[in-house]
Amino acid sequence: MKTITRIDPSSPLPGTTKTRVAAYCRVSTGAEDQLISLDTQKAHYENLIGSNPDWIYAGLYYDEGISGTSKEKRPALQRMIADCEAGKIDRILTKSLSRFARNTTDCLELTRKLLDLGIPIYFEKENIDTGSMESELLLSIMSSLAESESVSISENTKWGVRHRFVTGTFKIGYAPYGYSVMDGVMSINEDEAKWVRWIFSEALAGKSCNAIATQLNALEVPSRRSGHWTATTIRGILSNEKYVGACLFQKTYSDFRFRRHHNHGERDQYFVEGHHAAIISQEEFDAVGALIEQRAREKGIKKQDKRYQNRFPFTAKLKCGECGTTLKRHMNATGDLRYPVWVCKKHIENSDECSMKAIRESDLEYAFTTMLNKLVFARADLLHPLLDSVRGETYKNNLNRIEEIDRKLQKNVERTQTLTKIMSKGYIGPAIFKKESNVLAGESEALADEKERLIRSVTKSVQRTDDLDNLVKYIDKSQISDSFDGSLVTEFLDYATIRSRTDITFHLKCGLSLTERM
Repeated sequence: MKTITRIDPSSPLPGTTKTRVAAYCRVSTGAEDQLISLDTQKAHYENLIGSNPDWIYAGLYYDEGISGTSKEKRPALQRMIADCEAGKIDRILTKSLSRFARNTTDCLELTRKLLDLGIPIYFEKENIDTGSMESELLLSIMSSLAESESVSISENTKWGVRHRFVTGTFKIGYAPYGYSVMDGVMSINEDEAKWVRWIFSEALAGKSCNAIATQLNALEVPSRRSGHWTATTIRGILSNEKYVGACLFQKTYSDFRFRRHHNHGERDQYFVEGHHAAIISQEEFDAVGALIEQRAREKGIKKQDKRYQNRFPFTAKLKCGECGTTLKRHMNATGDLRYPVWVCKKHIENSDECSMKAIRESDLEYAFTTMLNKLVFARADLLHPLLDSVRGETYKNNLNRIEEIDRKLQKNVERTQTLTKIMSKGYIGPAIFKKESNVLAGESEALADEKERLIRSVTKSVQRTDDLDNLVKYIDKSQISDSFDGSLVTEFLDYATIRSRTDITFHLKCGLSLTERM
């Protein structure tokens, strides 16, 4: 008599090696009770995997004190996925969806990725085994609930923090340069504080942030983090209220997607005076602040203004053709003559790594003006035919393809509904239903991906068409000119690549790339 053995998808084939099973654990914080919970989970999975004769222990992956709101923030999870891709794991166990992922997109993405590798996941709390699921519906619903739970926990935590702000009981976790912190209490670190006083003294003497940073690096004074001082670090120290013994809480905040933003009035802030010992007097702090504001007014800039970061037309638009680094504006001097130049940042730091030398700003302005003049001269032969082409068949073909994809996606939905009805009446078995459903799901996913790419292409095409149309309208009413207009750089130039001291390529927002001699 023939012997037929049903083989479960998650079970090893007869005579083959045992299933290599790994477990994943995570706790949200590094608190002692949470770490005890982690130890309990570790012991549980070691016993569970070891007690199954068909399983072999493939390792335990765990993240301590790390938020679960995003998979990128969990190194152990990333390491486990890498081991799965390397063929070291056949099956994964985890406590619950909320321990594995609190973001629906991450959960489905990771689950699909592992299933493509033939690796199922078992969620104990929800009793979900992705290796035997008929569809992703239940997983999607449960992971959405886990995501909502994460948002709820986050909001409760934020409320607790805000309450401590109001009552003045919030404890500082990280002290700025010049201070040390223990149990939330800040105390002066004299080894660093002496340099804080020196920085304020140099600023009052009229030195710029860049000059102060350069001098600190020359003196080999260690900074708190990178060991290298920058103008941004100095500017942050000179504007930090903590050096007068005060604290301004909620300078930043997280949105509903857990992304961090600077608080420019979107959330309440809380100012506490006399919070800790001061390093700098209030008078000295105010004097430095007034000096910084005066310099800003002289340059016609202010904070949170685009001009604060982009004071010059070519700011953040010039890239080194040798190393790809952004160029920075400097003032050069030849005798009594001072003139602006643009220099590769990497060349400034180490000329051995990049040999690109400084480019005179006047040469850049000349090249840009020449490029526009050529467009004015050749508008009939170049710009108008290009605009007609951009508005042509490619755009229409993409729109037609998107409509065709929508029809196919709707047809797949109808086929899936029909397949479900047929199975419910017993005309086909679960295995055939699952196979056909997976085929339809795969087709729908591929179509949805193609549609998304086409929509991005159409959106980009519309934007470039608008940019080209604006350029054509400007060129049509312009005459050849010898004067440079910086506003045109902002309006039409995406970025420019410095090929050499004599060649530059302008990449316009409309998609044109034009090379000029300088």
